[in-house]
Amino acid sequence: MSLPAAPFGRVLTAMVTPFAADGSVDLDAVQKVATHLVDNGNDGLVVSGTTGEAPTTTLEEDGEILRAVIAAVGDRASVVAGIGTNDTRHSIQLNQQAQQIGADGVLLVTPYYNRPTQDGLVAHFQAIAAAGDLPIMLYDIPARAGTTIAPETYARVAADKKFVAVKDAVGNLFRGVKIMRETGLAFYSGDDVMNLGWLTHGGVGIASVVAHVAGNRYAEMVACVDKGDVPGALAIYGDLAPLVDVVMNRVQGVMTAKAGLQLLGVLSNRAVRLPLVQADDATVDALREAMTTAGLLS
Repeated sequence: MSLPAAPFGRVLTAMVTPFAADGSVDLDAVQKVATHLVDNGNDGLVVSGTTGEAPTTTLEEDGEILRAVIAAVGDRASVVAGIGTNDTRHSIQLNQQAQQIGADGVLLVTPYYNRPTQDGLVAHFQAIAAAGDLPIMLYDIPARAGTTIAPETYARVAADKKFVAVKDAVGNLFRGVKIMRETGLAFYSGDDVMNLGWLTHGGVGIASVVAHVAGNRYAEMVACVDKGDVPGALAIYGDLAPLVDVVMNRVQGVMTAKAGLQLLGVLSNRAVRLPLVQADDATVDALREAMTTAGLLS
């Protein structure tokens, strides 16, 4: 089998935002992380998304992070800017800023907490799309947003060709296949547990947290699926399953992703902004064991 065309690359990492000891954004570390990721299997990065702790960063900080990442790796990878908030006006500002700075596309999550109707989702998405020219990846994650994008809503917004992709964290493969066929939208796995499932059901790539530490392995898995070697892809998926469990199921993924980068020597700390707290020693120990078993840490 051959994978469908991917508008933003095959292996994307939902990139963390490194912080200095005083809580400020560490732009040098931002560039170091971006370079590490692209050097290790990633051909796309998503900045200022959930794993980038976007609810705690300002418009100005988001712009600085995006500039730093584009300067570091923009010639080697797609850079997608997270612009999703529960305030349409703020998302419009983020969209316009991302376009001015030079992002390749934007990630637009369903508004969280407000829980708008499907008509409200359409109006929100369309207002943001009208304010810029960048291609848009919708992010459907009901566990965080409290709302799922209905198939009919996808059909309505897909009439605007700015909407090109979906980062799916709903996890319903049958539903996703139907939406892909009816809209032509490209689907990315938005949950590392579902990565192989989406790739074998018409998905074009992955938008991963675990790829902070396993990007090369995921690139190998994607390449296996692309050339029809599903047993090879399944072997890699199985090798990484214990690591995925530790990264994604113990605490919030940003906490374990930063701890993993610290274990690799990419980050000097694993600091996060409140209301998150950094991964505790027991979690780091479990992560170290999983990375070592997966052959990612000596």
